[in-house]
Amino acid sequence: MATATALVTRLETREAEYRVQPHNIEAEQALLGAILVNNDAFYRVSDFLLPDHFFEPIHQRVFELTSSLIRAGKIATPITLKTFVGEMDLGGITASQYLARLAAEATTVINAGDYGRTVYDLAIRRQLIGVGEDLVNVAYDSPVDAAPREQIEEAERKLYELAEKGRYEGGFQKFDGALYTAIDMAAKAYQRAGGLSGISSGLRDLDHRMGGLQPSDLIVLAGRPAMGKTSLATNIAFNIAKAWRGERQTDGTIKTVDGGIVAFFSLEMSADQLATRIVAEQSGISSYKIRQGRITEADFAKLTDVAAQIEKLPLYIDQTGGISIAQLVARARRLKRQKGLDVLFIDYLQLLSGSNKNGQNRVQELTEITTSLKALAKELAVPIVALSQLSRQVESRDDKRPQLSDLRESGSIEQDADVVMFVYREEYYLKGKEPRPGTEDHNKWIIEMEAAHGVAELIIGKQRHGPTGAIALQFDAEVTRFSDRADDMRLPDRE
Repeated sequence: MATATALVTRLETREAEYRVQPHNIEAEQALLGAILVNNDAFYRVSDFLLPDHFFEPIHQRVFELTSSLIRAGKIATPITLKTFVGEMDLGGITASQYLARLAAEATTVINAGDYGRTVYDLAIRRQLIGVGEDLVNVAYDSPVDAAPREQIEEAERKLYELAEKGRYEGGFQKFDGALYTAIDMAAKAYQRAGGLSGISSGLRDLDHRMGGLQPSDLIVLAGRPAMGKTSLATNIAFNIAKAWRGERQTDGTIKTVDGGIVAFFSLEMSADQLATRIVAEQSGISSYKIRQGRITEADFAKLTDVAAQIEKLPLYIDQTGGISIAQLVARARRLKRQKGLDVLFIDYLQLLSGSNKNGQNRVQELTEITTSLKALAKELAVPIVALSQLSRQVESRDDKRPQLSDLRESGSIEQDADVVMFVYREEYYLKGKEPRPGTEDHNKWIIEMEAAHGVAELIIGKQRHGPTGAIALQFDAEVTRFSDRADDMRLPDRE
């Protein structure tokens, strides 16, 4: 088209003077012309395209006015736009004449979506250039006391936002779209083995109570020391990774069909300690025997077989101690983009640090951490299982079963969490209360110990999507493994 040639010539002259950012004036003109000819073409790009995505200022103005008119239920044509665009010289023609040529020279409305995606992709490229320029300028001009790590985290945050913007979805959606998603989730749960809408934990009764680990949920797993929080978390993480199955999509990506890709932030234990636990759980050989080398040749063969199976699992461990919530968020985003991510575990909450804002106390810091984790779960659409300590007030009660009020340091944990679970083992407390042998109390204690031996309770103290109550699990202390109990040993439901 003649006008397109004039604009291109003008831009080529500009390019001769300095380097121009990526753009496609012809695609912008073709899209606007298609919309002016048939306003229905606007709805093919309205959910992802904004005026700022256009390179040419006049095109930004035309798209903004066109959008306003169409959304107001009016018709957008060169005639109706003429009043709003004003008078300006565009290579010898007026703005109204330019609009008329756009409409007259529009070739087709069928490709409007493709034109819109071209304009959008080039806008993302320009923003990427902006991030790169900012990165260079800040690195040159940053204060001496500024930590490079903070700049890296900020750059990662911007790049992740751009990566998310680079997809043609997001923003507001009609309720019927969310409704279809909910029905689709129910259909998949009906068809999936076990009938779960979320990711199976590998523990039957827990899945029955929660419907699996739900995307976007912040799940807090709390307990006093020696209750088995880390063991339960590693059990569930392994079960999910072992069940992982993916299917390659037409765009080359792999979609998780069952199980999940797991990330485990181990802020307390080293990666090799965590690996030793998992190997012990799966091989049935005590971890202390593995550490001390007290194993037979048959045991060693079993360990190597288990290790060979585990190394193929999509289970990623980060053993960095004392990281900040900003670092954790950046690393989780990076893993999601590079490898995929379906479930995130954190062991444990109180070892994370906040942003260290001036005057921020520990309660405020933990509030920032839990709020950030909930936002991350929603952003990545994955369940986050965060382990947490409990306050010592549990020990001062006769009934030592944990309660929501026992969550340590901040009420924000209870507030931000979608699910709060407590691990409780009566056997641990009974061991420390052995009466003098030969007495009636000792005989009674033996009966209580036998009843409590190998029994763990998983108490769901809060759940937004379902009932609360206690679940009985089998706990093998020798190999720190949690498993389902027989049907006749299950606790009755307590809604």
